[in-house]
Parts: sequence; structure tokens; C-alpha cells
Amino acid sequence: MTDAFIYDAVRTPRGRGKDGGGLNSVAPIDLATVPLRALRDRNDFDFSKVEDVILGCVEPVGEQGGNIARIAALYAGLPESVAGVQVNRFCASGLEAVNMAAAKVMAGMADAAVGGGVESMSRVPMGSASGPWATNPQVSAALKFVPQGISADIIATLFGYSREACDSLAVESQRRAAAAWADNRFARSIVPVTDRNGLTVLGYDETIRGDATLESLGKLKPSFQTMGEQFGFDAVAMQRYPQLESITHVHHAGNSSGIVDGAAAVLIGTRELGGDGFRPRARIRSFASVGSEPTIMLTGPAEAARIALEKAGLAAGDVDLWEINEAFSSVVLRFTEVLCLDMGIVNVNGGAIAMGHPLGATGAMILGTLLDELERRDLSVGCAALCVGAGMGTATVIERV
Repeated sequence: MTDAFIYDAVRTPRGRGKDGGGLNSVAPIDLATVPLRALRDRNDFDFSKVEDVILGCVEPVGEQGGNIARIAALYAGLPESVAGVQVNRFCASGLEAVNMAAAKVMAGMADAAVGGGVESMSRVPMGSASGPWATNPQVSAALKFVPQGISADIIATLFGYSREACDSLAVESQRRAAAAWADNRFARSIVPVTDRNGLTVLGYDETIRGDATLESLGKLKPSFQTMGEQFGFDAVAMQRYPQLESITHVHHAGNSSGIVDGAAAVLIGTRELGGDGFRPRARIRSFASVGSEPTIMLTGPAEAARIALEKAGLAAGDVDLWEINEAFSSVVLRFTEVLCLDMGIVNVNGGAIAMGHPLGATGAMILGTLLDELERRDLSVGCAALCVGAGMGTATVIERV
């Protein structure tokens, strides 16, 4: 089997995902082209060698529909020979796209491919693509469907994570993200979004609040309590988990991932692709996606990471740095508890609670962040993982070259 290497990883800033947000004026197709053009322009590499552009997109409708990956590749000025495909594994779509690109290279079916993602949540709101899981009563009843926020609160209740513990993790995420920006740690990967005149539309992650405190977060009301109690989702959850007498609602806007816009791209290729001035930065050791119980929904990342590490012949203790998507605080708390991780090496530059979670792009973003930080600290092995809607998890293990 051929080894797959990461040659470059870039992303846009994350803009607040609502009207008036920094990237709200940018159409998804324009957003998607930013990292693709950056990969082409900043690397001494013939892009006709790229076989495919694979982009995650969770709401592939309207402005984001019609196989946005192929159209973005063309619109970005890549050669017509470069194909494109959109993929959807919910929140892990961006990482799944990278893994699919790597799989093509590993199988000897491509010398190079791009994986990444795009999501304009301010223009194509979450839930726009609908689907039977949440909207077909027979399906949702059979599968014990509850919204993700309820699932996060189930995790907190079932495993004893208090409101204070969840808020403390959120405060630390904000502090780390603010410190990382102040220290220019994202400078290698961030590509500012500009308008047609070359003026910067957004050049920084817009939702970071480094001044967040336990006191300020303590004033926020739980976001999912009314939904759970008045719309019956707590009762549905307790059908699946009868050992719970009630659901304790601890999650709110301050300790959950922010709704944002953004795009990312990662260039993957064989070792032979490299040359003078164009060298691989890391090898993709392994990856895995798993299914997990769909009502609690968000506990899959630990098992995905375990399987990916096993495939690489590694254990959790061999990993120098971890990135776990901060969909909700309880997701991170459960992930680190199951794998017995030191929080000092997990999300060291903050996460989605501070910087936001542009659904289809986040996985590719955190993989790039992981690689940058491994290089900055002169460390070797990293693992990125995300929880996924409908009960799944995806993880990828990389090792610096």
C-alpha cells in the first residue's frame, strides 16, 4: 500500500454564522475557492496531477448544492481535468473528505487529491437539507431521535459532568484560542477572505471571547431544557436510557460550538510527488469511522480514535497532541475520560466553542491546526477526531515527516 502524505493545509477564518457576520456577504462558492486557490498559488506544484477535489458539505442545497466541490475546483481556476465530489458525514465531513483523498492515494488510484470542506451557515442554515431522521415521525420514533443538544445533556447527566465542569472547559477553550491568536499560531494556515477588489473581508476568527469567565457563562440559561421538557425529547431519551430519572440540562450557547462560516482544504499526495521546495509535512498513518448509539449520538469519537490508533500500531499514550471537535463541552469531557488523556495536550489552541464549527469544513480545519502545532512544538504524532450526527465518530492519525 502506498503512503499518503500531507503537503499543505489551509483554511479561511471563521465568520459569525448569521446576518451581519464577517463572511455573510460571501457566497459559499466564493468561500470554497479561497483555500483551493491558496493551495495552488503558494505551492510549486502542477495541479494537473490532482485527480479529485473532495469537499465536505453538510447542507448541500441552494447555494451549496449541485456538487459544490466540482464547481469550486473549476471556479478556482484548477485544470479542467481535476474532478470534484461533495460528501456528507455530518460534522466529520471535512475530515472524512481528507480521509477519502488519502485512501485514493494509499490505494494507488491517485497521485494527488485534495480533501476539505465548506459551510456557509449564515446563508444556508443548519437543517436546510432536512431528511427522514428528524422529519419522518415513523423513522424518528423508531430510532429514538433527539436533537444533538439533548444528546450532549444526556452525556453530562449519564456520566456526571456538572454545569461548572462544562463551563470551565468552555472558558479554557476561549482563553487558549485568544492566546493562540495573540501568538500568531494560526498564521501559516489562515488565508484571509478578500473581495473582488482585493480588500480583506475577514482575516481572523470572529467569535473568540477571551474575556469569558465562569461568572459570565453562569448567567446563560440552558439552551435545550424547554425543547427537552415541553417537546418531549427528554422522555424519548429516557426510553433509551431508563436508568435516568431526568435529564440535567447544562449546555448553552457559551459551552457549545459556535455557528460560523468557513472553508478549508488539504493537499494529499504520494512521497514521489515532492521535490525541491515542495516537501511533505506529515504522513497519514491511519483513519477510522465508526457507528455508535444514535440517541446519545456523540460518544463515537473515542472508539474511532481507538480503532485508528490500533490500525497504526499505536496507543493513546503515543499521541503527542489531540484535537477533538468541541461540539459541546460534554463531548470533550467524555472523550478525554474514556481515553485517559491529559487536558494539557488536548485542543491546546482552543476549539469550536471559541472559534466555531463550520460543519462541513471543521474536520479539515482541525487537522491543519494539529499539524501546525506539532511542527511548532517539534512533536511527532497527532490525532484528530469528531463526533457525528446519527451516532458516529471519525478520527485520523498523522505523523510528521
